Amino acid sequence: MCGIVGYVGTKPAWPIILQGLERLEYRGYDSAGVAISDEDGDLQFRKTVGKVVGLTADPLVEIPQGYAGLGHTRWATHGDASDANCHPHTGCYQDLAIVHNGIVENYLELKQYLLDGGHHFTSETDTEVIAHLVEEGLNQGLPLEDAFGRMGGLLRGSQAVAVMKQGDAAKICAMRLGHAGGILVAHRDGETIVASDLPAILPMFRLDMPTGDVGFLDSGEMAVITPGGVSYQDLQGLPLHKELRRVNSEDVIVDKGGHRHFMLKEIMEQPQAVASAMRGRVDFSQGRVMLPEVPYSLGEIRGLSRVMLIGCGTSLHAAQIGRFLMERLAGLPAEFESASEFRYRGAPIDPNTLYVSVAQSGETADTVAAMQEIRDGGGRMLTICNVSGTQTTRLADATLYMHCGLEIGVASTKTFIASLTILNLLAVYLGQARGFLSPGDTRVLVDELARCPALIGSLLSDVSRYQELALRFNSYRNFMFLGRGISYPVVSEGALKLKEITYIHAEGYPAGEMKHGPIALVDEKMATLVLAPDDSLFEKMLSNVKEVRARHGVILGIATEGDDRLSGEVDEVLYIPPVSEHLTPLLATIPMQLLAYEIAVLRGCDVDQPRNLAKSVTVE
Repeated sequence: MCGIVGYVGTKPAWPIILQGLERLEYRGYDSAGVAISDEDGDLQFRKTVGKVVGLTADPLVEIPQGYAGLGHTRWATHGDASDANCHPHTGCYQDLAIVHNGIVENYLELKQYLLDGGHHFTSETDTEVIAHLVEEGLNQGLPLEDAFGRMGGLLRGSQAVAVMKQGDAAKICAMRLGHAGGILVAHRDGETIVASDLPAILPMFRLDMPTGDVGFLDSGEMAVITPGGVSYQDLQGLPLHKELRRVNSEDVIVDKGGHRHFMLKEIMEQPQAVASAMRGRVDFSQGRVMLPEVPYSLGEIRGLSRVMLIGCGTSLHAAQIGRFLMERLAGLPAEFESASEFRYRGAPIDPNTLYVSVAQSGETADTVAAMQEIRDGGGRMLTICNVSGTQTTRLADATLYMHCGLEIGVASTKTFIASLTILNLLAVYLGQARGFLSPGDTRVLVDELARCPALIGSLLSDVSRYQELALRFNSYRNFMFLGRGISYPVVSEGALKLKEITYIHAEGYPAGEMKHGPIALVDEKMATLVLAPDDSLFEKMLSNVKEVRARHGVILGIATEGDDRLSGEVDEVLYIPPVSEHLTPLLATIPMQLLAYEIAVLRGCDVDQPRNLAKSVTVE
């Protein structure tokens, strides 16, 4: 989750870019860098490993002077935090500056192609292929914006990119690809800022003019920025009309990213949340998971006899899914329990058990208390959390941070997806260390997990279907959500989202238990959502669907693309891309979040701040 800032205007670029980077530092602080076009049109680079403040740490280093530049603050993905891997990157001729947020999924293929063409690489990053691809276009005689657009057509994955060229110094080209890696452009009075998020454009605001117009790039769109203004075009160079959005200083400080609600913004950020959770934890070239945060020796990991996962609310559902992952991918018996129950059960703390807590805020009272019990008992304990320095992070032996950015919406969305990503990584890591997974097994698991940001992005590309379904289902007062196996906690999370933001009663239930009581509720006035992917339990799930249908229940199904067996048995159907069973939760969650959101909007509910709820439950 890197941060990008660019400036073209009438003022010195360095302080404006520096301020923007400081405001975006929550997006990454492994390294930072700036490229400024000086008065001669030459690019001057300044880089530092660590936080943005390092750019100004040495008072003897001359500040580059110029009126255009690019800056970047980095979360390391490909390659560690080093000067060589720090952005901005350049090509063979040192006349380009490239900053990038995202993962180039076909990076190895593109790198080999460029190496075969005589290009030389100086970093370990995937970003450097972007610089060389732009350079290749320039070598063919293309102008900068055309070479930039050509490059965008060659990349796979979601990203935001910006470029400057020496000799074309007062021009910045910016691009967005996919559904992650947002980028926006603000222009006023001969000044333009391009950035990852609105806080970076604060220098554009003045006390006498507290509002401004901002263009948010959609996937496949480019902005070409010059002192004369901003033009928008697609990757082929065809002009686009961009509707600008009026923002004020409050928007700049806390930004909805052009969306109506924070919750929708955070739903749309989930491809990036998955990618961010993987960064620095996966060696894509070797097909291995690396969790440098885990402090246990190989002997300690192999000596584990069990995993216990705890959490509350959405985090408890993540823990339930984590149980399946630990058993299937790590070969370890696993259990889950609500932290609010665990703390009072008086369970003996087992030194051979790995305890894992899940909590987005790190301040949930019940989770903190349960962790204190475990710590007092001498248990080994990891926590998964989104906020540094919180109570859970201080109690655990180590923290696996989500790195998915601030979540404003009370109903958790992207932190749930980030939790599932980390639980997958932890299970694979333990499976590797214990010899339960072969190198070949791990390679397959890593490669498939790497596809998930793009697959989630495809599910988020068009929400019109959910608006149609909201019109049909918003009047129902009761919902039953059914799933089996690893899909059961997924439907429990789906039911929770519907309850939280629409105030419609909903219950997630294991489908096999339905005929042991809940089936008595089924009639034409109750809606049932069934999650029936093409997995080992599909036939069992289909039998449960038929039982609901025989009692005149109204059914909305979620099935796997290409599998039509469910369509004739339900009233409405949604589809998710095919993936392995253990990754189904990452994809199947998305339709249920969007359905709940659209119903809440239609019902006029307060989506971001539902009644009676708080983001962090800090009391029992």
